[in-house]
Amino acid sequence: MQSHAAVSDRWERLSAAPLTALSLAFLVVYAVPILFPDISAGWRHLCATLNVVIWLLFGADYVVRVVRTDDRLGFIRSHWFELIVLILPVVRPLRALRLVMAVKILNRRAESFTRGRLAVYVTATTVLLVFVAALAVLDAERGRPGSSIETFPEALWWAVVTVTTVGYGDYSPVTLEGRLVALAMMIGGIGLLGFVTGSLASWIVERISTEDQKTEATREDVAGLLQEIRDLRLEFAQLRAAVGETGPGLAPEADDGRRSLPG
Repeated sequence: MQSHAAVSDRWERLSAAPLTALSLAFLVVYAVPILFPDISAGWRHLCATLNVVIWLLFGADYVVRVVRTDDRLGFIRSHWFELIVLILPVVRPLRALRLVMAVKILNRRAESFTRGRLAVYVTATTVLLVFVAALAVLDAERGRPGSSIETFPEALWWAVVTVTTVGYGDYSPVTLEGRLVALAMMIGGIGLLGFVTGSLASWIVERISTEDQKTEATREDVAGLLQEIRDLRLEFAQLRAAVGETGPGLAPEADDGRRSLPG
């Protein structure tokens, strides 16, 4: 009989691809009404329905993982953030938190796909974070009194400026939901910059260390080559000395041989 851990691992493998597809679908149905505000009421209702259905499927996946684990309370304690993300979006101002679950799943899959490819992983994560934040803040700010973010390009510009911690201030959220998105972007921007800076520093140190090793190896090769040349010169000198010692003794014998030949 399979253990709970084996069953849980099997569920993780089986659900990985469907959850990734659901996350992408969630981003689509969330983004369409925001990017195309003039779509018909029927399409808007369909997107809203699919939004809720996919979010409930995320919740079902969480419940299955809790049931299939041995230490259920420990699982909930270690996955408390996912539980909050699943519960809080019931409140309208926190609806954008549903995006966090989709991003979390996509980020986990991207990490497994791009393992060992730091540049690809960081680029994909940054693009996803900026795109999702732009959608969320536009959803929260458009049409609200005093809002300066009314189009997706404006929201995208605000997201880039915020995640890079530049903060020009030409666009800023005025709603509670928009400010919560801004807070998440600020924290994410600081973490992302720290991650990129640390990775870049690690890469530079690794390159310098590699170059030093190559230089040290080259010095050792040159030293070995010089030693071989010295050994060859010594052997050559010994060979010349040996030839010089035996040469005079051989010459007379050779002459005597020539004399003894018949005339």
